[in-house]
Amino acid sequence: MPTSTVVLILLILSAVAYQVGRARSLATVGGLKGARHLHSLPGYYGLLTALWCAIPALLILALWSMADGRIVTELVVAGLPPELRSLPADQLSLVLNDIKNIVAGAVPAGVASPEIVAASARYAELQQLSGYAIAVLCLAIALGAGAFVVSRIQPALRARNRVEAIVRGALVVASSIAILTTIGIVLSVLFESIQFFRQVPVTEFLFGLNWSPQLAIRADQVGSSGAFGAVPLFTGTLLIAGIAMLVAVPVGLFSAIYLAEYAHGKVRAIVKPMLEVLAGIPTVVYGFFAALVVAPNIRGFGESFGLEVSSESALAAGLVMGIMIIPFVSSLADDMITAVPQSLRDGSYGLGATQSETIRRVVLPAALPGIVGGVLLAISRAIGETMIVVMAAGLGANLTANPLEAVTTVTTQIVTLLVGDQEFDSPKTLAAFALGLVLFVVTLSLNIIALHVVRKYREQYE
Repeated sequence: MPTSTVVLILLILSAVAYQVGRARSLATVGGLKGARHLHSLPGYYGLLTALWCAIPALLILALWSMADGRIVTELVVAGLPPELRSLPADQLSLVLNDIKNIVAGAVPAGVASPEIVAASARYAELQQLSGYAIAVLCLAIALGAGAFVVSRIQPALRARNRVEAIVRGALVVASSIAILTTIGIVLSVLFESIQFFRQVPVTEFLFGLNWSPQLAIRADQVGSSGAFGAVPLFTGTLLIAGIAMLVAVPVGLFSAIYLAEYAHGKVRAIVKPMLEVLAGIPTVVYGFFAALVVAPNIRGFGESFGLEVSSESALAAGLVMGIMIIPFVSSLADDMITAVPQSLRDGSYGLGATQSETIRRVVLPAALPGIVGGVLLAISRAIGETMIVVMAAGLGANLTANPLEAVTTVTTQIVTLLVGDQEFDSPKTLAAFALGLVLFVVTLSLNIIALHVVRKYREQYE
């Protein structure tokens, strides 16, 4: 039986258990008129019954799903002929892939040997048996747990307290998963970066001016040593992000001032959603726009003035990235401006200031911490962008401050280094983790600064 079917049945049983638990609580006090004698509202008794009916069964189902594939595989391997079972691990893995492909219908059974066909039939049989077994087990646990709670329902049962304890535990588990996931990501990147720095000095990586991570297969080939100076990547990242912010910050801030202070309510209701639609456009679409529209026009415009413009340039990528980031700056700035107390505006008007003077000397200074926090978040978004750079700025690690030349960024190189068949312990592959560690530290620092600034603002006005 498919897992989705088991989950659906458990949800239906939980809905039934809710009604049974609620009805049982009312029956213990003689109906709705006696509900005041219950410790908790009748719904809490139903909710407690539903949670006990669903949670244990779902936990068993999750554990079974994680172990089911390995158990079935081990049983199938144990049933293989000795000549197949004794194969090396890599060849045995290929045999198992053939078995799974036949079961999935990706490979016709007629092209395989009789032993493989028999093993695939055994695999399908065990999968089906496992599905029915877990379905029966989960339904039995759900019914048993639900019946146990129903039998314990009485007016003095603290159903609300127990439901809140279960919800609190679920929240703790969810937050713990998020924290542990973050720690796992940081440690995995850190350990691999340490492996890289054992082969490449930190000073060469952080201050080297030549980035050429290509390693030759033979020692006598040219460029076999590689070069891992990441300064060109840092320079390209800052150049494109700087151009993007030169576009996004003024346009986003001015649009926020207009929408918050000058625009009519009907205009704001139309323009603000249209502006925020930009944030929902996939970055690959921005990349196509940059590569097919913006970059050729920049090149043609530059050549009309006698300038040498690359077909892929930092300027094209930065301009389009700035357009993409406008909604981030505009929305956050608009929220900060509208959060400024109206009393500050009224006081300024009372002193004879005009609307523009009030905005420049009262509203913007009061909203400045929040606006700065939004800009820092937008910068971290620009630094982490990849697709637009790949399609519009190129892959060449050029150390230049000329926005008309092709450059690359840290995120683009991470993608490039991890694409293809590479040895996982080679400096070329490990360099991606070192770049990821640097990018993580930079974006984390920007986010911490932004949150600190925003928190300071909230403490001032809330």
